This record gives sequence, structure tokens and C-alpha cells, in this order.
Amino acid sequence: MRFIFRIVQKEIIVLLGGPGTGKSTLINELVARGYCCYPEISREVTLEAQKRGIEQLFLEQPLLFSEMLLEGRIQQFKNAKEEPDNVVFIDRGIPDVVAYMDYIGDEYPEHFIKACEDYKYSKTFILPPWEEIYQSDTERYENFEQALEIQKHLIETYKKYGYDLIEVPKDTVENRILYILDKI
Repeated sequence: MRFIFRIVQKEIIVLLGGPGTGKSTLINELVARGYCCYPEISREVTLEAQKRGIEQLFLEQPLLFSEMLLEGRIQQFKNAKEEPDNVVFIDRGIPDVVAYMDYIGDEYPEHFIKACEDYKYSKTFILPPWEEIYQSDTERYENFEQALEIQKHLIETYKKYGYDLIEVPKDTVENRILYILDKI
């Protein structure tokens, strides 16, 4: 009798897209379905800064904000590698930090680029801008036109680091989830 062993490779999957494209909604639904997911950390960083009296850390100290995000996203990647689950979804990835810094036109240290090169995701799903679902809130200061510009920087940055972006169609949450699951 012969046994065939299949080695299952860890899939670390990023959901990316400009502000208000539905990433967090999909992450929340994936969590509800029992998938291992890591939430967007920029809201945590923003809320922590607000507790210290800095209303919009990204606007007031973009490099500090981005350093904190980069550190957090690297830690998420490392933690995802250690998860017992074979598939881990992450709301935004390391290259997002570079894309946002390019969007605002600020310089950043070389280790930002090195992080994008060193930590590679298995798959990248991009959610397109969708004006009908877009909403601003206390942590999302961009308007829809700015969200479109951010989307361009995200696409450019991820492609620069060799990612094939899988575009998730505008559809119901259920159908978007099914589309993503079908592609993995």
C-alpha cells in the first residue's frame, strides 16, 4: 500500500484597495465563517494617537504613523506564518505603507522597501473603488476622489513588488466571499 502525502503550503492572503472598498466588511464575514483573519491596524494606531491628543497622526506625523504601521504589519505577517490554519487573510499588507507614503509624496527610509521585498504574500485580492458603498468616518478622512488616487498608488506599488492582483468584482458580500474562496 502506498501513501501519498501532500504538503500544504501556508497561504497568507492580503485584501487590499483604497479606503472604503469593503475590505473590513469581507474580513469580518470571513471571521464569521471561521477563517483566520488579521484586521486593519491603522485604525488602532489612529485611535491610540487620538487618546494621546494627536487628532490625525497620519496627517500630522506621517512618517511616525507609517513606521508604526510597518512594524505592525510585519508582526502580522510573522504571526500569520505561525498560525495553525493553512489560510490566513490580512486586511492590508506591508506594501500599502509605501503606497500611502508615495501618495502623500513623503520620503521614507530604505527599510520600508526592504520590508516589501522580504515579506511576500501568497495572493493579493484588490477591491475596486465603489462610490455607492464609500463612507467617511472619524478615522477615514479621504474623500472618494482621494480614494481613487490612493487606489492607483496601491496598484502601482504592489505590481512594482511583483504581485499579480486579483480584482474582486463589485457584488454582494456573499458573492465577493465566494469569488475569493474560489480563487484560493
